[in-house]
This record gives sequence, C-alpha cells and structure tokens, in this order.
Amino acid sequence: MGDQMQVIVEKLNQEPFKKSYNLISFDSLEPLQLLQLLSDVLGEIDPKHAVDIREELPEQTAKRMLNLLGILKYKPPGTVSDLSAFRQGLVTGSKAVIHPVLHWLLQRTNELRTRAYLARFLVKLEVPAEFLQDDTVADFNKQYEELMEAFKNLHKEHEQLKISGLSTAEIRRDISAMEEEKDQLAKRVERLKKRVETVQNHQRMLEIARQLRLEKEREESLAQQKQEQKSQLFHTEQRLQRAQVQLKEMQHMVADSKPESLMKKLEEEINFNSYLVNEKIPREMESKKTSVYFLQKLVAEPAMTQADLTALESEIEEVTAQMNQLIEKRIITYEPTDSKFSMYRQQASIISRKKEAKAEELQAAKEEMSSLEKQVEQRNTQAHGLGGSEVLTEDEFKQYVSRLRSKNTLYKRRRQEVAAITAEYGILQRTEELLRQRHQATQQQLQAIEEKKGISGYSYTQEELERVSAVKSEMDEVKGQTLDNMSEMVKKLNAMVAEKKASLAPVIKELRQLRQTCQELTQEREEKKMHYDSCAAGLETNRSALEQEVKGLLEECAQEESNYRYINCMKRSLEVQLQRAKEEMKAYVSPEPQERRRAVREQYTRIILEQENLGKKLREKQKVVRESHGLNMKQMKMWQDFEKLMECKRECFLKQQNQAAIGQIIQEGGKDRLVL
Repeated sequence: MGDQMQVIVEKLNQEPFKKSYNLISFDSLEPLQLLQLLSDVLGEIDPKHAVDIREELPEQTAKRMLNLLGILKYKPPGTVSDLSAFRQGLVTGSKAVIHPVLHWLLQRTNELRTRAYLARFLVKLEVPAEFLQDDTVADFNKQYEELMEAFKNLHKEHEQLKISGLSTAEIRRDISAMEEEKDQLAKRVERLKKRVETVQNHQRMLEIARQLRLEKEREESLAQQKQEQKSQLFHTEQRLQRAQVQLKEMQHMVADSKPESLMKKLEEEINFNSYLVNEKIPREMESKKTSVYFLQKLVAEPAMTQADLTALESEIEEVTAQMNQLIEKRIITYEPTDSKFSMYRQQASIISRKKEAKAEELQAAKEEMSSLEKQVEQRNTQAHGLGGSEVLTEDEFKQYVSRLRSKNTLYKRRRQEVAAITAEYGILQRTEELLRQRHQATQQQLQAIEEKKGISGYSYTQEELERVSAVKSEMDEVKGQTLDNMSEMVKKLNAMVAEKKASLAPVIKELRQLRQTCQELTQEREEKKMHYDSCAAGLETNRSALEQEVKGLLEECAQEESNYRYINCMKRSLEVQLQRAKEEMKAYVSPEPQERRRAVREQYTRIILEQENLGKKLREKQKVVRESHGLNMKQMKMWQDFEKLMECKRECFLKQQNQAAIGQIIQEGGKDRLVL
C-alpha cells in the first residue's frame, strides 16, 4: 500500500497535474477531495469528465465514473459482493477503492487517453432486434457499422504511419546527401567534357553515342511491347480455349437434351435457389443476427468473475429443469387428443431436416465442382505456360504419333546435316584463326605506319563507325521484320476471332431465346415473391400483435401472482400477531400468578416501575451533588493552590542546595590555593 501511494504521489506531482503532495498530505485528503482528484485524472484522460463534482449529484458522479471505467476496461478486484462494495466506496470516496483506481489510471495515462478517444467512435449503439426489422433502420445500422470499420482501418494506418514515418531531420539529411551527390556528378560531367574536348571529332562521336543510346532505349521499348503482345496473345488463346470448351459443353447439352429437359433443369435450379433464398438463408441469417446480438450484449457487459459464471450456470440449470417440467406437462396434457397431429408434426420435421441436409449436400457438391473446375483451369494454364497442351483424345493421340514419326525421320536427316556442318565448321574455325593472326600482323604494321605519319587511332575510329552503322542497319532490319511478323500475327488473330464469332452466332441466338424465357420466369417468380412477402408481412404483423397481447397477459399474471404472495405474507404476519394477542389476553385474564407474570403487560409494568425507582435515586443523587458542588469546587481550588505552593518550595530548596554545593567547591579551591 505504501509503494502504491508513493507511485500515485510521484505521478500527481509531475506533468500535467503539477500537484505538491507528499505521503502525509495525500493520505489526509477528505473523501470529497479524493473524488475531485479522481475526477481530475479522468478529465485528463477524457476532457468531457473535467467537471467540478460539487455541481452534480453523488449518484451522477458515480454513474459517470463507472461508465468511463467500464469503457477503459478497469476490473475491480473481488467477487459480486465486492463489486457492490466497490460501487458504494466510489460513491462515499473510500480510500481503499479510490487509491487502486488512481494507481491503475496514472500508470497508463497515454494508453487510456487513446482508448477513451477511440471509445467515442467505436462503442457500438445497441439497437433492439425488433427495430432492425425496419429496412431504413437496418440500412442506417449497416452504414454505421461500415463507417466504424473504416474508422478502425484509418486509425490503424495513421498509427503505422506515425511509427514508420521519417522525421524531418532524416529528410533534411537525405536532401543534403542528394545535393552533395548532385554536385559530385556535375563535377564529374565537367571533367569528362574537358577530357572529350581533346579528342578529335568528339562532337560526331557524341552524336553517334546519343543515337546508340536512343536506339537501345527504343530496342528495350520494342522488346517490352513484344512481351506485352505475347502476354496478350497468351490471354487471347486462353479466352479462346475457354470459349471453345463452353461451346463444346453447350453443343453437348443441346445434342443430348430437349427443351423439356432444359426447362425441367431450370425449374429444379429455380426451386433450389428459391428454397435457399426464402427458407434456408433467412433462417441462417436470423440465427446469425441473434447470436451476434447476444455476443454484442455480452461484450458490452463488464467482465464476469467465477462467481458470476457459477450463478449463471445454476440459473441455467433451474430454467432447463422448469422447461423440461413444462414440456412433460404439455405432453401429458395434449397427448390423447393430438396424437395424429404429433405424428404428422414429427414426419414434417423429419422431412424438413432431410431437405436441409440434402440442400447442404447439394451446395457442398456445387462448391466442390466449382473448385475442381478452377483446378482444371489452373492446370491447363500451367501446361500452356510450360509449353504443353490439353489432354488428348484417342484420335488426336494417333495423329500425334504419326506426326512424331515423321518428325523422327526429319530429325535423323537433320542430324546428318548437322554432322556435315560441324566438320565444315572445324575447317572454317581453323581458317578464321589463321586469318585473325594475319589481321593482327597487318594491324600492327598499320599502327606503326600511323605513328610514323602522326595519325594514330584513325583506323580504329573508322572501324568503330563502320561497326556502329552495320549494327544500326541490322537492328533496322530486325525491327522491320518484327513489325511485319506482329502485323501478320494480329491479322491472323482477327481472322480467327471473326471465324469464331461466325460459328458462335447460332448458339448465341438460341441463348438469347433461353435468356428471354428465363427473364419471363424470373418476372413471374418476382410477382409471386411479392405476393408471398405481402402475405408474410400480414402474418408477421398479426403474430407480433398476438405476441404483444400474450406478453401483456403474462406480465399481468406475474403482477397478480406477486400481489397474491404479498397478501398471503401479510395474512400470515397478521395471523401471528393475532395469535400473540390471544395468548397475551389469556395470560392476563388467567387467575394463576405465574401465568400473569408471563404476560407482556406485566413484564412492561415491572420494567416501568424499576425505571421509575432508578430515576428517583438518580434525581436524589443529582440533588446531593448540586448541594455540595460549590464547597467541593472551593476545596479543589485550595488543593490546587497548595500543590503549587509545595512545588514552589521544592524548587527553592533545590536551588539552595545547588548554591551551597557551588560555595563549598569555591571554598575548597581557595584552601588549595592557600596551601600552594
């Protein structure tokens, strides 16, 4: 406790409170001052709570503090009884309650300030479930939840930016470093310019280098365009393959089915979807909404202790037992008359459960089929990326084997040609080596002649220029060929797309008719759904009215039952009082003295007499004291004066003894001097 008070005093003496407390002054604070200090600390965390508690009622102060402590997730120690004591101590300003709260708040002020700020926007308003049935209220509630989620995300991004953001000093250092690098680069450029100016024909060489750089950039952009065209071609082929697969499936469906079977499949799918939309999904949504409502209500409540859980478990057991008893009574009451209806109800419940199970199995099968289709599509995409193709049929495999045999024959012939070319390549390589040696010797002779004539480097520069021009011409030829190939490829793709469009035209026409039929069926379904919704709304209104009436009757029944119990208790108490009065009357009228003594009247009479005698004795004693009071006071004063006199004499005697001892010491000192 001492360490806790020490921490509280240290925190209060610092910013932003600037109190001048010590342990003694803090411990001597009144309850009202402690409450005001707690309110000031809460006001520092949340400015709305910076109020003077003298201007509001104690109940309002306690409620305000308890609400903010609940938002800040403060957990008081102890069980349920301790929680009630905590509330009472907060109202009365008890030190045992306020000191731990102050210690907890002052240790995490910054964190709690952020939590209080977020609570203004993230504490969700509880909307009753019956209000959420209104579409307008539901839309506003959904918009409110979306805004809350957006605020959460923005706050997280803000915190991350605050943590990961660069400071101004770092930015300035980066700018200064970049400026230094800029100056160094400018100096290097100047030095290179000076070095280049000494070279002959430097302007032409710079122009050639610039053109080379531009051509390289153009080459890179063309390569990038080529890559983009390849990717577009690949995606186009994939779309084409998917369209072909869909075409095959639709042709297969058209070939193997009739309009009656298609309509039957559509009706089955519509029935299944209507069952999902009208029965299963609304039921699941209601259950989810109910569970979410209870979870939100549970989150909004304060933290529960083990004692709360035990009490809730016992209450749940009691309610379960009561429900079982009511169910047994209902079965006993309605079993003879409703045996047939109960059998039909059981059959209907079994069929509905089977229907739900089959719907779930069908939904799972559809999800599995869609996932398998996605996997097949991914595998086909991977096969195309690796240069592969789709899975071959038997005829396609035979064609593939025949093509493979012809390619094997061609491969053998080409291998013989490669062997001949390899032998010729060896001869040419040797010839190239001899020519390179001669070229080196000639080059050395040429350099020697250039040095003699004073034009060294002329041949090298001329060769470089010729090489650059040759490279440029080759690149122009390659670019022209690439553009021609790309234009031809685009023409082929356009032709293929036109062919596919022409082949898909009749299928699209049939599909339009089917779509028109589907739209008519959908419109009919919407009309029936509107009729169903109106009927359901009327029934829901009647049901809610009946529920309200039943609720009112149940409340009236509970009120009458409580009145009956109250009257019954009053009756029992009056009967007990009447019985006591009869016994008292019987004892008072009884001729026996022992019985009379037991009577309450006799007991109270005897007590009254005793008290009267005691009062007489006390009054006599008071009279004697009054008569002797003056004399006694005079005597007491005389004794006090006598005591003072004796004390004065004692002091005088002590002073005389001290003076005599000092005189004797002086005389002995004089005698010693005389002897010396």
